[in-house]
Amino acid sequence: MSTPTPSSNRYTLYGAPGSGATPIHAALTLIGAQVDVVDVSPWEGEAERERVAPVNPMRQVPALVLPSGELMTESAAILLWLGDRHPEAGLCPAPGDPLRARYLRWMVYLSAAIYSMYWVRDDPSRLVPDPAAQPAMLERTAERIAACWRLMDAQIGTPAPYLLGDRLGMLDLYVTVLSRWTPHRERFYREAPRMADVVKRVDADPRLADFWAARFPFVPGWERGNS
Repeated sequence: MSTPTPSSNRYTLYGAPGSGATPIHAALTLIGAQVDVVDVSPWEGEAERERVAPVNPMRQVPALVLPSGELMTESAAILLWLGDRHPEAGLCPAPGDPLRARYLRWMVYLSAAIYSMYWVRDDPSRLVPDPAAQPAMLERTAERIAACWRLMDAQIGTPAPYLLGDRLGMLDLYVTVLSRWTPHRERFYREAPRMADVVKRVDADPRLADFWAARFPFVPGWERGNS
C-alpha cells in the first residue's frame, strides 16, 4: 500500500466499512469533500495490519491523508480538525461559542472512555493471553461501555433535536456510529434513552442515506448486532 501524493482538494481515508473511519467518512460526505477510500481491516489479522503500516506506523485505522499530504490519525482528532477546517458545513461549535467546551468534552470522552475499549475487544490476547479468561474480559468491557453510555446520557442534557442544538454535528455522527458497536443499539436505547432519538434521527438523515447503504448498511438484525 503506497501513500498517496498531495492533492489540493482530495482526502484519502483508510478504514473498512463500519469501522472508526465511518464517522469521518460521514462527516466528509456532509462537508461535500472529495475523498478516496482505502478499505483495510487491521483487526482481521497481521496481514491487514501490515497493509496499513506504511501509512500509519500504529497499524491502526482510521488514518486520513489531508490534501496537503499530512497524515492524521485518531478519530476524535480528525473529526475535531475537520469541523474547524470546514466551518461552512456547520458541524461543530466555533471557538468562542458557548457550546464549544461541551463539544470538546464529549468528543474526547467518546474516544477515551468508549472507543478505547475496542482496542482490546478486537484482539483480546493483547491484554488477556489466557483464552479461558477472554470471555469474562469481553463481558466486562461490554458492561463498561454500557455504563459509559449511561453516564453520558445522564449529563448531556435534553437534545434539541441534536446533542448540541438544532443542527446535526460531529458529536452526533460519532455517537451514532459508536452506538452501533457492542453492546449494540438495542441496549444503547435502554442505557441512553435521551440520546436514542438523536441517533435514530441521524440514521434517517436523507443526506446520509446513500452513505449508510454503502458503508454501514442497516441489515436485518443490525440493532441486535446480528447480520
